[in-house]
Amino acid sequence: MKAVTRSKTAVTILAITLALAPTVSFAADTGEKVGGVVQESGRTAGNAVVDSVKTFGRTVRDFFTGGTSQAKQTWRENAAQTKHDAHVNANAVKREADR
Repeated sequence: MKAVTRSKTAVTILAITLALAPTVSFAADTGEKVGGVVQESGRTAGNAVVDSVKTFGRTVRDFFTGGTSQAKQTWRENAAQTKHDAHVNANAVKREADR
C-alpha cells in the first residue's frame, strides 16, 4: 500500500508542477511587459511636459519680439511638433505593450 500511495503522491506533485509551470513563466513575462510600458509611458509624459514648456516659452518670446502674428505662427509650429512627438511616443508604448 505504501508504494501505491507514494506513487500517487509523486504523480500528483508532478501534475501540479506541470500545471503551474506555464503560469509562472507568463507571470514573469507580464511583469517585464508592465515595467516596459510604465517606463515608456513615463517617458511620453515627460516629453509632453518638456514640449509644452518649450512651446509656451517660444511663443511668449515671439510675442514680445515679433507680435501676435509671429507668436501665433510659433505656437502652431510647436504644437505640430508636439503632436508628432506624441504619436512617436504612443507608438513606442504600443510596441512595448505588444512585446
